[in-house]
Amino acid sequence: MFATTETFPLSLVKKPSPLLVAGEWQSTRSREDWPEPPDGDGRPALLIPGFLAGDSSLRRLGAWLNQGGYRPSRSGTAFNVNCMEPKVESMVELLKRITDETGKPATIIGQSRGGVFGRALAARAPGLVDTLVTLGSPTTDQLAIRMRAQLSVRAVSTLGSLGVPRFFTRDCLDGECCAESRSDLQRSLSPNLKYVGMYSKRDEVVRWQACLDPAAEHVEIPSTHLGMAVDVRVWRELAARL
Repeated sequence: MFATTETFPLSLVKKPSPLLVAGEWQSTRSREDWPEPPDGDGRPALLIPGFLAGDSSLRRLGAWLNQGGYRPSRSGTAFNVNCMEPKVESMVELLKRITDETGKPATIIGQSRGGVFGRALAARAPGLVDTLVTLGSPTTDQLAIRMRAQLSVRAVSTLGSLGVPRFFTRDCLDGECCAESRSDLQRSLSPNLKYVGMYSKRDEVVRWQACLDPAAEHVEIPSTHLGMAVDVRVWRELAARL
């Protein structure tokens, strides 16, 4: 699952207050507060949730994109703790299906670990993807995460190594199971791909420097990590770039 360079020092970022996260959630709760969505023109959009999250976490974002004419698709993730390689393989098949149905290449939007998967997908299936957006995704170093998140990662990998099904294991770090996916994260992307990498210096989970993929257009946002997918300020940036 992870590749690491251990290049980013641990900086002091305070855990956001519940009121701050609640404010981000509230900012798009009512459809009346939604900004004008980007014009999807019937294009498919694959939404991939972050670590420990499921497709339902991106439901509101999908509804907003649908309002603009996109055809959002769930990634088939209930609880994002899977080994990376089989999950990427399954989403390649999903991309083939939704692009065949629409006759158009897909937009991928991934939050946190979901954006890492999206980056691998864009490298592996370049003809199926024309736009990639990552939200707080550590694409250059998957272990560039803060201590609270590291504890969760270690807990999941321990359970997977003990045999719990559909959990990634310690071997995913440098073993053969995820070797191809790790290589995908290093591969060059199509010059025709529109790649927007959003990051926040107040990110309480991911060290923001790891979100600065050299292949992406970098967009700084003021959101917390957990609130990125529902923050109206992020939606406005999406509307301006999609």
